[in-house]
Amino acid sequence: MSTPFYSSDLSAQDLSNRRQIRVWLLFICFLILAMVVVGGATRLTESGLSITEWKPIHGAIPPLSAAEWTEEFEKYKQIPQYKLLNEGMTLSEFKAIFWWEWGHRLLGRVIGLFFFIPLVWFWARGQVRSWLKPRLVVAFLLGGLQGAIGWWMVASGLVNRVDVSQYRLAVHLSVACILFAYLYYLAGVLKRRPELEREGWNVFGDGLFGAYGIVALVLFQLFLGALVAGLNAGLTFNTWPLMDGQIIPSGLFVMSPWWINFFENVMMVQFQHRMIAYVLVIAVFLQGFYLMRGNREGVLKRNASWLMVAIVIQVFLGVVTLLGMVQMDRALAHQAMALIVLALAVEQVCLLRREKEAALRR
Repeated sequence: MSTPFYSSDLSAQDLSNRRQIRVWLLFICFLILAMVVVGGATRLTESGLSITEWKPIHGAIPPLSAAEWTEEFEKYKQIPQYKLLNEGMTLSEFKAIFWWEWGHRLLGRVIGLFFFIPLVWFWARGQVRSWLKPRLVVAFLLGGLQGAIGWWMVASGLVNRVDVSQYRLAVHLSVACILFAYLYYLAGVLKRRPELEREGWNVFGDGLFGAYGIVALVLFQLFLGALVAGLNAGLTFNTWPLMDGQIIPSGLFVMSPWWINFFENVMMVQFQHRMIAYVLVIAVFLQGFYLMRGNREGVLKRNASWLMVAIVIQVFLGVVTLLGMVQMDRALAHQAMALIVLALAVEQVCLLRREKEAALRR
């Protein structure tokens, strides 16, 4: 018999508090997913360097007059991207890329407000349990750090480059995905039995090691995907399953020192993104078959099934994105699906932890 999500002696008010906080955290996760997609569109339209200053407060207001638009455009004209790639761009064309970057930054501000204001409200009303308070503070600080990382990334493309550093882009996306996974995990924890929140047990119990491994692999694959985007590696070797007519192409280690190939060699970056995708498929299916056998909770089996379906869809989207020379709709669908896969993987960890706790209570 499966264990209920909540202890039977928990008050109706406590149950309501937990549900409210959980819905709030899931809504923030949805906003982060939207932020990642808008960020992807900003990257694909090469709009990320259109705003050359970081104004966390005043930057929320876009240019409102012709003079302000001209001033903003003149700032853009001073950076290498305009001088080397976009010289002759009209003001109308500049506005098109400006709105993508402005929207991306505005969404970041919105996420900050939607996190901070409800956090203060829940905290002041005593709805946040003591174990959750430091974790929410960590999430808030991580969100603030992510904003600073975003500017650090943009700053890399304002001098001596026509685009942002792929290293900083990878860090920026990775932190966003870690924050997404962390908040989704906390939302999942709120479905656990309250009296077990701080109870210790072997975190690598039955199936948990594989579940944690899949989460780590998905995060690593997202990091590699950011390197692919940062180097425009998706615009090369647009064939599948072979790459440059080979399973393992030559030229993977043409750069020196050898380790730099993993980060700056376009061929190697795309190759490792492909290979980790295959490893992920195998890992997800092995884990899924393992979890679906025996006397497991129905919700856990459904999660395993959905994760297997999701990883297949994600690989398909990756292939069609590659074959289509990174068309925007396909690329953004691929990016959004990556976070859905991550959410399902984190959910699997939560479900396995709940199952482990139930077994310890018997």
